[in-house]
Amino acid sequence: MYTILIVAAILVSLVVIHELGHFITAKLFGIHVEEFGVGYPPRAFTFGVWGGTEYTINWIPFGGFVRLWDEEKSTKNRSNGFAAAKPWKQIVVLVAGVVMNLIVAWLLFATALHTGVQRAINADSAKTDPHAMLTVTDVYPGSPAAAAGIKSGDSIISLVDPRGVALTNPTPTTLVKYVSARGGVRLSITYIHALDTITATATPANAIIPNAPAQPALGIGTRFVSTLALPWHEALYEGFFNTWDSLVTVSASLWELIVQSVHGTADLNSIVGPIGLVGVVHDASQNGFGTVLALAAFISINLALINSIPVPALDGGRVILVLLEAIIRRKIPDILVQAINLCGVVLIVLLMVIVTYHDVVRLFV
Repeated sequence: MYTILIVAAILVSLVVIHELGHFITAKLFGIHVEEFGVGYPPRAFTFGVWGGTEYTINWIPFGGFVRLWDEEKSTKNRSNGFAAAKPWKQIVVLVAGVVMNLIVAWLLFATALHTGVQRAINADSAKTDPHAMLTVTDVYPGSPAAAAGIKSGDSIISLVDPRGVALTNPTPTTLVKYVSARGGVRLSITYIHALDTITATATPANAIIPNAPAQPALGIGTRFVSTLALPWHEALYEGFFNTWDSLVTVSASLWELIVQSVHGTADLNSIVGPIGLVGVVHDASQNGFGTVLALAAFISINLALINSIPVPALDGGRVILVLLEAIIRRKIPDILVQAINLCGVVLIVLLMVIVTYHDVVRLFV
């Protein structure tokens, strides 16, 4: 139940922050905002009215919305309505939500780094970092390490052979040297998994590493990871590049998914919806609050990119309509805009139903 509340808080907060971007830019441009709502109608109660804007709490707690004056009207009778604003102002208002999510992702990554969260460091930094751990990044399927139960994210503490020769405080180099000299020898491996210290046995074997089939190996990739909390100035600097790297990674994955969808080869089993996020957040919480913040940052980036897709009803699709109106120099009829947006909503709802179905199926397999 606690994890469900965390997931709900993350999703609602990120959507409200997204809408806050629209709200702030609309106010700056003098566009009248009729309502700023947390949750979706029906309305529960009204906080009050300030600056001509109603601030409300609504019964369906899955996000929020901003209702602009004349947002979907073709008339320009109201000079401070959204439809009467210049096209570039409309685009800024529409894009502001995406920008706000990216800014929040940066701040969340920075806060996670300042709190203390796992981050990759080089071997030289590891020598002076008391929090440095040799962490597993990859596990080859069917390898001795996989058979021993070692998983990506686990930290290697030590290895001991039957003669009592131990490798403590391993590095990627010393680990490879130690293991490759003990082919066919059963090793006792101590590692940390989800804050638990576990000891298992594994026997290095040949033909594990594709480019070195004659070299005995456990079948893992490793790197140094630290949880040392960074000072704010370093956290903000590192957080910016974490945001950029995540933005590039998610963009590439999203584009690949779109291309695969066009060709009918998309695998929606890999997409996680709100229900699936409960399990993901639960796993993240096992590694500390900083990891949950980093996950929230990653979700915020996903939300920003999804809203950028030029699909009707999403911000990207609405930007396309504004650009089209600017090109043809006249408003698109309301009924056509509403029909286009309806198609977009149906597509989004259908996708959410499919994703939720896969989330539910994963709970029972």
